[in-house]
Amino acid sequence: MRSSHVPVVDLFAGPGGLGEGFSAFSKKAVPDFRLAISVEKDATAHATLLLRSFKRQFGRTPELYYDRLRGSIDSEELYRAFPAQAEAARLEATHLELGPSTRQAVDGLIERALKREPESWVLVGGPPCQAYSLVGRSKMRGEDPDAYARDPRHFLYREYLRILRRFKPPVFVLENVKGLLSSTIRGRETIREIVRDLHSAGYTLHSFTRPGTIDKDFGPEDFVIRAEDYGIPQARHRVIILGLRQGLERGRSILQPQLRGPTIEDAIRDLPRIRSCISGMSEDFARWKRIVQATARTSIPRHLRPIAEKHLDAGFPESLGAEFMEARRNGRNPSEWLSSKADWYLDERIGGVIHHAARGHMESDIQRYLFAAVHAAESGTSPKLADFPKALLPSHRNIIAAVKGEMFSDRFRVQRRLQASTTIVSHISKDGHYYIHYDPAQCRSLTVREAARLQTFPDNYFFEGGRTAQYHQVGNAVPPLLAREMAAVVSDIASQLRSRTAVRSIDAVAELEAR
Repeated sequence: MRSSHVPVVDLFAGPGGLGEGFSAFSKKAVPDFRLAISVEKDATAHATLLLRSFKRQFGRTPELYYDRLRGSIDSEELYRAFPAQAEAARLEATHLELGPSTRQAVDGLIERALKREPESWVLVGGPPCQAYSLVGRSKMRGEDPDAYARDPRHFLYREYLRILRRFKPPVFVLENVKGLLSSTIRGRETIREIVRDLHSAGYTLHSFTRPGTIDKDFGPEDFVIRAEDYGIPQARHRVIILGLRQGLERGRSILQPQLRGPTIEDAIRDLPRIRSCISGMSEDFARWKRIVQATARTSIPRHLRPIAEKHLDAGFPESLGAEFMEARRNGRNPSEWLSSKADWYLDERIGGVIHHAARGHMESDIQRYLFAAVHAAESGTSPKLADFPKALLPSHRNIIAAVKGEMFSDRFRVQRRLQASTTIVSHISKDGHYYIHYDPAQCRSLTVREAARLQTFPDNYFFEGGRTAQYHQVGNAVPPLLAREMAAVVSDIASQLRSRTAVRSIDAVAELEAR
């Protein structure tokens, strides 16, 4: 990397969405930023970071990397084949939990990473967000309000703040869930406490979506980025704060909204069609097919049966998918939108598609998925529980309240074909009820690769670990394509840093010559 590349330190990095976006941004065919260090406490997410960092060490990705994607070798075999690149990746991707006991180690890592460029760098990341999510907040408060107030996840941003105060990066990007705006701790608004802290650390705060400085009378909504407005095929709303050290100028560069954003179909329609299976009976295609056909004939409302038959007559996919499938497409070409992003998403060297295996579902859930997908195809809306035939309602103890709309009435949610998907969150690792595929003939929830497409990860982005861990990583990430757009805004600010560094270097040379 050239010294003109601005270093990026990524804290709470997850599987690397922010770092990937910043690393990929360039104006003149070379990256504007280099990922100097990424820190993540989860072992599996760190393994994903490490593998992606390894890939970035090469100009042309070696074929052995694709052998890893196809499952022919494991990561350790890959690293042994390229020890120098593997060591460079290990210096970048760090497995560490931020907190009082690791402060000395973290500070040492940052000092080493910024040794050559201490005055020109960017800090990115965000603390874990579970404590700020609306559902998690309600559950935790109900169980133990005092424990909720003491939950350390409320205060992990203080580790981020400590690093701001200790190292004073010129620019930072802080990300969290929208629930942060309504979070309170012991009666105090969390967002205003955070903003006061950031101001006191010597920073002016800015929005990525409008120019100017947000002063003490800011509106919290100014920090919200609606991802679907900026070319992301997902309705993901996040609080993202841009901070500049006092004295730096913002300029007028902002994220540019799009008139028409991509839909879920735009993002995933070319992926191979696969089917779910009955849990524990993956090979019994004949029984699975009989259940789907019988449900279409007898269990869904009469007015929907012709629509169900139309979709099922198009043919049932027999494949369950796999961690690697040689067939990359289902006979349908990528959408115009995906084709326009081919350099970002698609990689023919894979020779297929990875992480595209269907889950197993209970027989009753397969029936519900069929009804829900047919209902969405007919009405354009995902059904509420009140829309379900009685025979297909789950036997949960709170089902009556749910049918009345008093709680979780959208327990089964279809991702509508012609709209952006709903937010991909880590709960996708638990079950697929909120992520039902829009094609009735597939009767399944989204695969890891489909979720990764909606999160805008490139197709050659490999997630380490089992399927549950893969889903969890995808759901927790910042969409890297959105991060790349944010990097464009930060790059205009970083150009000031380069200019100032160049001027200081010239002045230093002149001073030496004068002596």
